[in-house]
Amino acid sequence: MVFPLALPAKPAVELPPKPNILFILVDDYGIKDVGVEGSKFYETPNIDSLARSGMRFTQGYAACSVCSPSRASILLGQYPTRHGITDWIGEDVGEKFARERHTKLLVPDYVRNLPATDTTLAEAFKQAGYTTFFAGKWHLGSKGAWPEDRGFDINKGGWDAGGPEGGYYAPWINPNLPSGPPGQSLTQRLADETISFIEQNTNRPFLAYLAFYAVHGPIQTTQPLWAKYRAKAAAGPPNKKRFEIDRTLPVRIVQDNPIYAGLIDEMDNAVGRVLKKIDDLGLATNTVVVFTSDNGGVVSGDSFSSSQLPYRGGKGRQWEGGTRVPLYIRAPGLTAAGSTCDTPVSGIDYFPTLLELAGVTAAPKQTVDGVSLVPLLKGGRLPPRPLFWHYPHYGNQGGEPSSIIRSGDWKLIHYWEDGHNELYNLAADIGERHDLAATETNRAAALWSQLQAWLKETDAKIPQPNPDYKPAWAEQQRQAALKQKENLEKQNAEFLNPSWRPNPTWWKSQQTPD
Repeated sequence: MVFPLALPAKPAVELPPKPNILFILVDDYGIKDVGVEGSKFYETPNIDSLARSGMRFTQGYAACSVCSPSRASILLGQYPTRHGITDWIGEDVGEKFARERHTKLLVPDYVRNLPATDTTLAEAFKQAGYTTFFAGKWHLGSKGAWPEDRGFDINKGGWDAGGPEGGYYAPWINPNLPSGPPGQSLTQRLADETISFIEQNTNRPFLAYLAFYAVHGPIQTTQPLWAKYRAKAAAGPPNKKRFEIDRTLPVRIVQDNPIYAGLIDEMDNAVGRVLKKIDDLGLATNTVVVFTSDNGGVVSGDSFSSSQLPYRGGKGRQWEGGTRVPLYIRAPGLTAAGSTCDTPVSGIDYFPTLLELAGVTAAPKQTVDGVSLVPLLKGGRLPPRPLFWHYPHYGNQGGEPSSIIRSGDWKLIHYWEDGHNELYNLAADIGERHDLAATETNRAAALWSQLQAWLKETDAKIPQPNPDYKPAWAEQQRQAALKQKENLEKQNAEFLNPSWRPNPTWWKSQQTPD
C-alpha cells in the first residue's frame, strides 16, 4: 500500500526548535534494492516517496560492510577501528575460526559490547530532554549492554540476536518483544510499537530509532506477496543464469527472488505506515526523518537474496556493493523536496549531524570521527576528506580481510592475505573491474601511506598469518563454491515454480489461533 507523504515546501530559514527525530535503519538493505535507486523488480513506493521528500544522498556509505560495527558507528560517530567492534558480534576469531574456515590468516578479536564509557546518540538526546525509543534489531552486546543500558528509555525488541529468532511471523523468540497473535508480522509489529510511541509523545521532543530486523535472513514472506512477485518475475525475460563466482563464492547477478521481494514489500509498507502517522498527527514539519541501512545488500553468503549490480559485491565484501547504502534525510526548514547530494558521506556522520539538527550540545566523552552533514542539507559543501574502512575478518559472504581508503574518485583496497593493493577510479569504473594499481603507482603509494597512517592513529587490529594453513585448502574451497553455485541455480529456479511452497503455513504467516 502507498501512503502519500506531506512534502515540505520551499525550505524556511531554520529548523523548528527541538525537532523530533525518526531514524529508520533497515538491516542488509542494499542501495540497488530501492525503486528510486533503479530496481525494476522490487516495489518500494513509500521509501521512494520519502527519498523524494527531502535530500537523497547518491553516495551514502555504511561504516562497515557488516552490521554490528556499522550500528555502533551510527550511535557513537566513530570508525569501527576506534570503538573496537570490527565484526558482527558472535563471530569466532583466531585459531578457532581458522580451523573451522581453513583461512590463511588468524583474524583478531574485537569488542563484544557497545562501550559504556562513550556517549551514545540516545544518551546525548536524553541529556537534552528528549524521550528516547528503540524498536527492532540491536546486536550490540548482551544483557547489560542492551538499548535501555545505552540511553534508550524504551526498548521494544532489541537484544543480543542479529536476526529474527524464530522467524518473521509469530510466535518468535525475543525476550524484549513478546509475540503477538499467531502469524503476526514482526515487521508490522515493530511499526505498531513505533506508532504507539509517537502517539504518546506528540507534545514533547522524541528520538524514535526504528531498526527493522528486515531484510536480514531468514528470507521469508507471505503466500500472496510471493505470488505477486513470482508472477512479476515470470512476466519478464527468463534468467537462465542467476549466479557467478566472484573470487571466493557465488554471487547473485539478477533480481528475481520473489521471497526477498515480498520481504522488502512488507518492510516498505511498514515504513509508509509510520510516516503516515507522522503526517496524520501534524508532526511532519517538526520531525527530521533519516532512512538508511547498516551495510550493502546480500548477494552471497547468508541468503544470496539480491544483486547490487552495477556495484560489485555486497554485504561482507570489500567492493562498493558492500558499503553503498540508501540514505535519505528529510529535514524540514533545511531541505526542499527532491534535493540530491553527490558528496560521499558515511555512517559515522549521523551522530554529529543529528546533534546539530536538534541543537543538542551535550559533549561526548569520545573522539567523534564523523562530521555534521548540516552544511550539505542547506545546499552547501563540506571540505574534502578521505573515508576509511577496516574489516580484518573473513565475511560469511566471501569478503576478504582488507582495509580501504576513498579519496575523491579514487579508492584503494589493501588485502591482508598477501599484502597487495587494488586501485579503482570510481568515476570511470563504478563496477571496480579495472585495477589501476600497476599503472597509477604514485597515486597508489600515496593512498596506501595515508591509509597506513590512519590505521595506526585509530589503533586498528591487524590479522596475522595462520601457521597451520595448507595451500590445498584453496582448491577445496573453489570446488565447494562451484557445487554451491550449481545448487543455488536449481533452488532459485524452483522459487518461481507456481506450485512451490516452503511449508504448510508459509513460515507461520498463515497460522491461526488454536
